[in-house]
Amino acid sequence: MNSPYSGKTESSVKTQNFALQQELQTVSLKCTNCKLCQNECEFLKQYGKPKEIAETFDLSDKTFKTMAFECSLCGLCAAVCPAKVNPASMFLEMRREAVRQGLGVFQEHSGILAYEKKGTSKLFSWYGLPEGCDTIFFPGCTLPGTRADKTLALFELIQQKIPSIGIVLDCCTKPSHDLGRNEFFNVMFEEMKDFLIQNKINKVLVACPNCYKIFDQYGGDLSVMSVYEFLAKLDIPAKIISAQTVTVHDPCAMRFKEPVQSSVRRLIEQLGFTIQEMPHSGKNTICCGEGGSVGALSPDLSYKWAGIRKQEHNGNRVITYCAGCANFLNQFMPADHILDLYFDPENTLAGKAKVCKAPITYWKRLRLKQHLKNKLNTAISRERTFSVQQTASKSVVVKRVIIILAVVSAIILVHAGGAAKYFETDTLRELVASKGVLAPVIYMLIYIIAPALFLPGLPITIVGGILFGPFWGVVYTITSATIGASVAFLISRYVARNWINAKLAGSKWRRLDEGVEKYGWKVVAFTRLIPLFPFNLLNYAFGLTKIKFIHYVLTTFICMLPACIAFIVFSSSLLDLIKGKVSGSLVAGIILIVLVSLIPLFYKKYKTGKGISDPL
Repeated sequence: MNSPYSGKTESSVKTQNFALQQELQTVSLKCTNCKLCQNECEFLKQYGKPKEIAETFDLSDKTFKTMAFECSLCGLCAAVCPAKVNPASMFLEMRREAVRQGLGVFQEHSGILAYEKKGTSKLFSWYGLPEGCDTIFFPGCTLPGTRADKTLALFELIQQKIPSIGIVLDCCTKPSHDLGRNEFFNVMFEEMKDFLIQNKINKVLVACPNCYKIFDQYGGDLSVMSVYEFLAKLDIPAKIISAQTVTVHDPCAMRFKEPVQSSVRRLIEQLGFTIQEMPHSGKNTICCGEGGSVGALSPDLSYKWAGIRKQEHNGNRVITYCAGCANFLNQFMPADHILDLYFDPENTLAGKAKVCKAPITYWKRLRLKQHLKNKLNTAISRERTFSVQQTASKSVVVKRVIIILAVVSAIILVHAGGAAKYFETDTLRELVASKGVLAPVIYMLIYIIAPALFLPGLPITIVGGILFGPFWGVVYTITSATIGASVAFLISRYVARNWINAKLAGSKWRRLDEGVEKYGWKVVAFTRLIPLFPFNLLNYAFGLTKIKFIHYVLTTFICMLPACIAFIVFSSSLLDLIKGKVSGSLVAGIILIVLVSLIPLFYKKYKTGKGISDPL
């Protein structure tokens, strides 16, 4: 029998950890290439059969650096595999190995990791354990933010049956788990688990399917139960609300948890609804599109999963028991959380369920925490202060304090030295004008080289507005910004093509190339107006595509102009604001910045309403 590693170099095999080697060997030996999983999975349709992937995997190949992070880890492959192979476990180990080798850190994941960090912070976390408490309610992160009132109503309902019930507002750190940050996840979850066990907690009632999966897999002596199982067992008379037909989206974390799936359906039927199942449900359910943070690196795959759900729901309202799934699917079809239906059926059926969105969700979480602290009589309570990144966090705080002190010191020195007069808007511009053509030439040269050196453009733009005013500031800035973007483009195309091509590895840059191939200058316009890519890298990336230079230059100029005008108009009156004067141009600038910032939101609503996909 050939070795599953026959296509790899010896060095690449040695660098892989034992767990990954075991997963690769298992998939290689047991997978029969029957294509059942590939036929069901959008990810495998793109990357090939699990056996092929296992036998060619090598992190030194740039394709593999991002590939595993495009799998939703939903487990549908395992559900349909006749050989009982679980490729999702292999892809998770690939993620862990990438992180271990320092290749699995992506800027695109910063949003979800920041969200997780807030969930585990002292500000948002709270443990409230009453006297004699051995069971806690763990609502997760998303539910308390989007549906704080229903989270509280659910907790109070549980209290009627379990008076000593406690509550824990914290994050299970599943985002880090799924992103392969195994060391961080283990330390954070173990600290939480140890605290609960030490305080005689033995049972966890979980509202979030993802939290359920984490506690079920890593909770040890802690038994876990879904709150929907708990609700379905309550002796509550049927609430006949409607004879309407709905359908159920089972979160992929609950794929193999039939008791939870059945409990949700019993709750829906208690309300008088008829359930029409979708082709993919229960054990064979599909990911909503958010699983494994796939949308961060591969939004096209994310939307393909949601597109399947859109085809299957058959016009019925979709009911799910994951707040994240409900929020994501609701962009494409009528989708609600089971608690919307349970506590507010009339408004839910009318499409008016009260669901908060960021940043209001954070305020709602803080209010819920404060309410519980005031109302719940606890014997033990805490806010979580433990963090794996404590030292790093303190370092960041120190740096920020140093920067603030430096700015304050500079202001004091300016005033003490008599230089404050030069910060009068009129005086400053007269000084600049006295330098003749030299001042705008120096400014434009700095702006032109900034993109090539990966220097941020916004601070330079603000300086342009202050020095040259709203009209000439726009003229000098948009001209030099366009020239700078063009220089980076030409460097990429004719000077350093191979080096830049090696740096721009990953699916998002492949999609950019494919998008330009299909849509041409429209992709330049899209990426200038919708900031999905780092600006400076984008200039180099377009140089690697086949777009015509003149099309690139003209589209860049036109589509950068709105933001340029907004920030120049705003910054032209910035010195007046520092002195306490609010001018008309300042107000106009703020309005223009808000409008420019809302372009992605307007586009998203337009795209959703029209059912169109991004050019990328």
